[in-house]
Amino acid sequence: MKKFSTLRILHRRHCLLNLNPPFSVCFNFNFATVPQSQSFVVSYLVSTCGFSPESALSASRYLRFKSSQKPDSVLAFLSEHGFSVSQIHTVVKRESRILRCNPDKVLLPKFQFLRSKGASSADIIHMITTGPRFLLGSLNNHIVPAYHLVRSFVDSDKQVITCLRRNFSFIADSRVSPNVQLLLDNGVKRSSIAMMFCMRSSILGSYNLSHTICELKEMGFDTSKTTFAVALMAKKTVNKAKWVEKVEVFKKWGWSEEHVLEAFKKLPYCMLNSQEKIDAVFSFWVEVLGYSSLELLKYPVIFQLSLPKRIVPRSMVLRFLEKEGLRKKGASYAMPQLLTENAFLKKFVYGFEKHSSQLLKIYEKSMNQGNTTTEESKVKKRPHRNRHHRSLSSVGNDKHSSVKLQAPSEVPARSTLIKSLKKTASDHRSVNLKQFEATVQDFKPKMTQSERPRRESGELADSTEEKHMNY
Repeated sequence: MKKFSTLRILHRRHCLLNLNPPFSVCFNFNFATVPQSQSFVVSYLVSTCGFSPESALSASRYLRFKSSQKPDSVLAFLSEHGFSVSQIHTVVKRESRILRCNPDKVLLPKFQFLRSKGASSADIIHMITTGPRFLLGSLNNHIVPAYHLVRSFVDSDKQVITCLRRNFSFIADSRVSPNVQLLLDNGVKRSSIAMMFCMRSSILGSYNLSHTICELKEMGFDTSKTTFAVALMAKKTVNKAKWVEKVEVFKKWGWSEEHVLEAFKKLPYCMLNSQEKIDAVFSFWVEVLGYSSLELLKYPVIFQLSLPKRIVPRSMVLRFLEKEGLRKKGASYAMPQLLTENAFLKKFVYGFEKHSSQLLKIYEKSMNQGNTTTEESKVKKRPHRNRHHRSLSSVGNDKHSSVKLQAPSEVPARSTLIKSLKKTASDHRSVNLKQFEATVQDFKPKMTQSERPRRESGELADSTEEKHMNY
């Protein structure tokens, strides 16, 4: 009877995915090899939550439910609190275990806690979408103490919420508290720790923090200085392979490893720039302006400045002044880059009355070109990720809408929500049956060889990608 029930579910999946008849038999046969306790979970995750068969199989190891009542109630709860279809899919894919939670006893108290601290609905949606593991932690034993820890380093609850919006996942990390104490024991100032909470809080939950602290001390950093905190953020953000690659970029332009270390000690932020940014600044400075690359060693802060919107426009103004004999040839191009906008215009544009209009045109033209280049770069690097995004309030409409918080009266019925989730999951899924067949057959060996050690050791599967700061 259970096997017949499983086959019925598979037949429905077959209809939803519009599979051709020759493949449906193979699909049913392989799905039947999945334990019966997992078959309903896999089917639910694929049809309702937009999972691929592979990821559904993996997630089903941590989920056990024989009906859709509990997971449906979780999805409905998220919908009632303003989450869109795509956001619900994102939350469940990132932390599928929330489907086994009781919305009223487990989820609601955490929403209420965040609201009591001044978090808006938009704040909560953003934080949970980016760090859904928070919902699994104990409110009284972990979340509240972690929140109060951050609050003890900043001035207000509003600042805590700002920190959480930037990186919400760290509040569910048990390593944060001992790492903070480690920093204090090593003489790091509370203001520096507050800066880390606000800028790159993820490093406070990192492994081997004591090793990095010792490494920076050996380099000559003073733990009581702000530069130590910045250096720590750089060392924990950039992995060893990336660090070596960045050093090679500096060496490509004539720097030695000692030069790189000197620049890093002066301004640790320089190692948070991308390799492309470092190379581009060197290229302009050496090949366009004709200056020595070592001049940048005196002013490593220039690597932090925008090339198209600051360095290039100002350099064009300075070059015109040299051409007209209004500025000595060989005069530093570095110092003018460090001035504020008003100070630069006053000294190098409006300070030459006869040429001020022409200088302003040169400056503005170069700035406009820089803005265009920057926008084009953003389009190329950041394609629109939410092109399928739909607000639950617009289910049934053709137009896609942005996030919209719904009043209780506007929240769709649970049946409508589930239909919408299933439709969205079906619309955005492409199933490779041959690949799926191989996945089902190899699923148990894969778990034994690679997944199980990580599970037993408690190591989290999330990977941390390097994030570059924009200037």
